[in-house]
Amino acid sequence: MTSTALPAEAVLRRMVSSDSTPASSADISPLDSPRSSPSSTSLSSLASEDAVLREKQVAEKKQLVDTYGNPFEIPDYTIGDIHKAIPKHCFERSAATGLYYVARDIASLATTFYLFNRFLTPENVPNTSLRAGLWFVYTVVQGLFGTGLWVMAHECGHQAFSPSKVLNDTVGWICHSALLVPYFSWKISHGKHHKATGNLDRDMVFVPPTKEEYASRRGYLLHQLEDLTEETPIATAYYLITQQLGGWPVYLMTNVTGHNKHENQREGRGLGKHNGFGGGVNHFNPASPLYEAKDAKLIALSDLGLLLTGSVLFWVGRNYGLANLFVWYIAPYLWVNHWLVAITFLQHTDPTLPHYTPTSWTYTRGAAATIDREFGFIGRQLLHGIVETHVLHHYVSTIPFYHADEASEAIKGVMGRHYRSDTKDGAIGFLKSMWKCMRTCQWVEPIAGTTGDESGVMFFRNRNGLGLAPAKVPKPTAS
Repeated sequence: MTSTALPAEAVLRRMVSSDSTPASSADISPLDSPRSSPSSTSLSSLASEDAVLREKQVAEKKQLVDTYGNPFEIPDYTIGDIHKAIPKHCFERSAATGLYYVARDIASLATTFYLFNRFLTPENVPNTSLRAGLWFVYTVVQGLFGTGLWVMAHECGHQAFSPSKVLNDTVGWICHSALLVPYFSWKISHGKHHKATGNLDRDMVFVPPTKEEYASRRGYLLHQLEDLTEETPIATAYYLITQQLGGWPVYLMTNVTGHNKHENQREGRGLGKHNGFGGGVNHFNPASPLYEAKDAKLIALSDLGLLLTGSVLFWVGRNYGLANLFVWYIAPYLWVNHWLVAITFLQHTDPTLPHYTPTSWTYTRGAAATIDREFGFIGRQLLHGIVETHVLHHYVSTIPFYHADEASEAIKGVMGRHYRSDTKDGAIGFLKSMWKCMRTCQWVEPIAGTTGDESGVMFFRNRNGLGLAPAKVPKPTAS
């Protein structure tokens, strides 16, 4: 499949302004033609002048364009259109099928553990460097199998695993707890993400900063962004590695990539709370503004699952040593974290994707502000298609992954030009997109001159000279 989210090479190689969008014939104002004498005051002439004025306003209306300068239109279909397009059997969930895939993932983890510990010994592989390299391969493979199990628990959280809520939550709690994920806590906050995808005030995952927020976080005045040099590759690599290694646990502990408007929490428990360490916003405290009072028992049950897993890990470390614990569990756990952050980041971050202010956001628009990518055999077989069918998942999250490809094809006819995908180069392209998006997608800002709904549509900009140039901010004048 070819990409529907790739720029023209010329746009990537230079900075352009939003004013450089090719002009259409509509840019020729009707007022350039000869007009009647000012003494003419007939109703017909006044009506004609009003019509000319309206045509001029339409002609001067600012075209929405994405980060690459490609024209963008706000989605014009409904969620009902999406549901009608999906074959009914795609909504059917099978407990037996779901349990089969969970068993397959667990068997893969167990078999890999047994084979490596049985045969990868100093007696069988005396070369220390070779043995260490093969154990590194073990951590990578287990990380992929662990991510697949995480995805199955994710299915449980969306009730896509089976028709039974009890079975879904039981399996999800066990699988996520084993991976040190607070199942119910994450399930609740993740559900809020689905209800507000792309909403700058309410989304829970990878909410981009505005230009003002970006400058403030880095200690700059807004106008100083124009004077900054391009970020070095070392700086970009630092941000990327930090995100990939620590992004998931820090998100759970501080809600770092979620919205920071907790004062709107309807029970008032968000007053004075903010993201970050010590801000009182996390996935472990029942009093966190991410939850309501009725959720307290579920948050406690999530914490219990983590405590049980932590106790088992402590026992393993004490009896088999910290080195074995690191290789057997901690290193694969870090790989799982890496894949979770990478997948989520690339599902919601791309130069072609918009974000919306609350006044312009709707559920249908927000769900379309996601993108499908391609991760080859790993994505489709080991990770259960979570990379390849995410747009559908945001429209109907209860469809099980084994029906997602068919349902995705069905909704493309409804979404048309609004469907986004980037499948170029398969798995390699997926990995390359991490670097591209980290360099290109630094903050969001509106298109200058837009009005109405369009004024609340934000696109990514950056200081690296990629895509459209950011809007210029006047420097303050000395008084």
